[in-house]
Amino acid sequence: MSQTKAFATTVIGSLPKPAWLQEQVPLNEPGKQVHGQGAKWLFEGELLGQVQDDAVRVAIHDQVYAGVDIITDGEQRRKSYVTHVVMQLGGFDYEQLTKKLTRRGRRLAEVGRCVGPVHHHRSILKDDLLFLKDHSPQPVKVTLPGPMTIVDSTSDEYYGDERAMAFAVADALNAEARDLDAAGPEVIQFDEPVFSRYPEKVVGWGIEALNQCVQGLRAKTCVHVCYSYPMPGVPRPIVDSYPVILEALNCSHIDQLALEFEASGLDPKLLRLCPSKTILFGCIDNGALGLDCVETPGHVKNKLLAAAEHLPATQIQAAPDCGLVPLRPAIARQKLAAMVQGARLARQQV
Repeated sequence: MSQTKAFATTVIGSLPKPAWLQEQVPLNEPGKQVHGQGAKWLFEGELLGQVQDDAVRVAIHDQVYAGVDIITDGEQRRKSYVTHVVMQLGGFDYEQLTKKLTRRGRRLAEVGRCVGPVHHHRSILKDDLLFLKDHSPQPVKVTLPGPMTIVDSTSDEYYGDERAMAFAVADALNAEARDLDAAGPEVIQFDEPVFSRYPEKVVGWGIEALNQCVQGLRAKTCVHVCYSYPMPGVPRPIVDSYPVILEALNCSHIDQLALEFEASGLDPKLLRLCPSKTILFGCIDNGALGLDCVETPGHVKNKLLAAAEHLPATQIQAAPDCGLVPLRPAIARQKLAAMVQGARLARQQV
């Protein structure tokens, strides 16, 4: 399996959407924010489904052409990595949005509301996963938002207790994950960027909720923790939370940790805090350092070899810091190519 070789390559989830699929606006555009209703599709009805299929085919091609070992569908059918899933769970209202300070006050976002018991009542992503598997020559990964991120990205008007809401969400996510697991993905990933903002909650109940999400799964499981998408005019502070959350995650039931190390500039010696996990080591950024900056293969090689001073190279996968959706498609393709080439160079030296 590609996952067992030194410096296997993968992606986090999202890739840029073609200009012919969705209107191109910033992720924090008023009225179209990523946690609300999102930017509009440029097609409707049956035709929308057809062009989304084509966008997924392009995403597959781009990853396979670059040489990525474990791929996703680029989340081409999702306006947002959070809301696409959450709005299809019972208990949420995305018709009447409200405003909420999210990410420990990082920004005021337009969000959906939790107005009743959260529950899973139908398959959400299985058809998308089956399409991806049918069209991919590579092992595939499917992504879900994690419970703490869902709680932070919505307004609770029902539970009155974020821990209780998180565990209800975790039950619903586990039902969806089991449905996906039956289709045979290589990896099921839960996106928890808010872990980096609330380390005390991670220790208090976040790990327990995450463990509940992965009960009974056969696929490899992963959690993605970063410092959120870069957005124009929105601060993106890098706080000293990884030491706490990595130590806690090392005791979790999760197999893999997808972590940001490129834009954050964090020291790879932090990997010593999670020796039991496979690490998706963020070695290319998704626009936080500049939307048109592309890392060189040599830079990626050096980053990976630095990480391999602290964990075996077979426990390290090369990955972006986060989803690449903020970038232009041409830049994302160049970054993926540099990542794969850098991983090959690093592999030659271990």
